[in-house]
Amino acid sequence: MNDKQRVAHYAAQQVQNGMIVGLGTGSTANFFIEELARRQSEESLKFKVVSSSVVSANKAKQLGLALLGIEHIDGLDLYVDGADEVAPDLTLLKGRGYDLVREKLLAKTADSFLVLIDASKRVKRIGENFPIPIEVSPFAWRLVQRSVAAIGGHGNLRQTPNQDGLVVTSHGSLVLDVAFEPNLDGKTLNERLNAIPGIVEHGIFSGLTRAVFCGHDGKVDEQWA
Repeated sequence: MNDKQRVAHYAAQQVQNGMIVGLGTGSTANFFIEELARRQSEESLKFKVVSSSVVSANKAKQLGLALLGIEHIDGLDLYVDGADEVAPDLTLLKGRGYDLVREKLLAKTADSFLVLIDASKRVKRIGENFPIPIEVSPFAWRLVQRSVAAIGGHGNLRQTPNQDGLVVTSHGSLVLDVAFEPNLDGKTLNERLNAIPGIVEHGIFSGLTRAVFCGHDGKVDEQWA
């Protein structure tokens, strides 16, 4: 068992009978979903799931999990997902994928948001390794780009992997990938970006994390907010 599997299995033990559980997206999330399916089959654990993406929804369906639409819930017991960066105060960077709106909705709605990472995801500040993804309305992207530049951010629209077009989110938005000066911390950036009209959502998750589970060297470390 590798560290991703180990931390995913560890998190799956937090799921109890009757819970509604939010599913993240990615390789670690896949291990989490698979372990939930095993517990459902072997332990008769009863729960329902809500997905942050089409990818994890399809995975859940294939494994026979009871899937709810996000439009049919008014709360979650638990949301489990990964992160691209985790700062010491548990501010996160997410959004290398394109489902920021769904991910932040689930993170905010859940009674408990658990984040699964390996040690490489720990950083001193948000934006240390990756630009900040900013989801923008297509008609407003130039105005948002200008507003972001006014607070020290510089970036461009995200291109498709083949560089033959622009990335479009599941909500029909474009994505600006923006780098900021190192002196701006995640919480400050979160507040400033929240105040800019035309931004649909952004990749800084501040004050939402209940705990981070980090898998490394064959064990799992917990950091609670």
